[in-house]
Amino acid sequence: MYKVVIIDDEPIIVEGLSRLLPWEQYHCRIAATACNGKEGLEVIRRERPDILFSDICMPGLDGLSMIAALKVEFPDMEISILTGFREFDYCQKAIRLGVSRFLLKPSNMSELEEALKTMTERLSKKAITGEEAAEESLAAGNFVVKNALQYIEEHYNEKITLTQVAEMTYVSQWHLSKLLNKEEGKNFSEILNCIRVRHAKELLKDPAYRIADVAEMVGFTDVVHFSRVFKKTEGISANEYRNTKL
Repeated sequence: MYKVVIIDDEPIIVEGLSRLLPWEQYHCRIAATACNGKEGLEVIRRERPDILFSDICMPGLDGLSMIAALKVEFPDMEISILTGFREFDYCQKAIRLGVSRFLLKPSNMSELEEALKTMTERLSKKAITGEEAAEESLAAGNFVVKNALQYIEEHYNEKITLTQVAEMTYVSQWHLSKLLNKEEGKNFSEILNCIRVRHAKELLKDPAYRIADVAEMVGFTDVVHFSRVFKKTEGISANEYRNTKL
């Protein structure tokens, strides 16, 4: 039996899907339901479903980022999206990330059953052939890394952690760390330090700022640590770099 999770912030949709689709005919059972994105992610990680029906236009949820995260952690999971969001570009991005069906609300039963049939057939094929969704997983991983780097770039001067970035991109710390190493060839701390040093180099061109000021402005709480990181990254001290630019 295939395990199914349904996520939607409209209880009537969750109830309707649970009761009206012929789940047993397609060798499926409802493992769990959720009414918001945060709860949904917890349910998915607990139940590890084969099939997911989910809205992606829920409060506080970045739908595409959630899809990418799920495809990174559960590459074989089949996903059908239920949404009132009709933008074609959004639909294309979701499909590139591995969504099986993009269903516009209100969806009729024949559309929903066709989506279920397609997903179970794909699962059956994977079980027989051992085929993995490598291309979808790669696209999802790239999407997660892009979002992570953007978040780090926007918050580099704050006290940010791998845990915080992982939460913002909906993946586990382990998965984010693995993706960053694979895509960037650096761990989280190295990426953060490189971004901070890049911004520090611009600030050092202004003689009005002391080295300690620059260190604080780019997110370092300790000027000694900043100096050590800068020299390791650039091969010269922050003061020597400044002298070459003034």
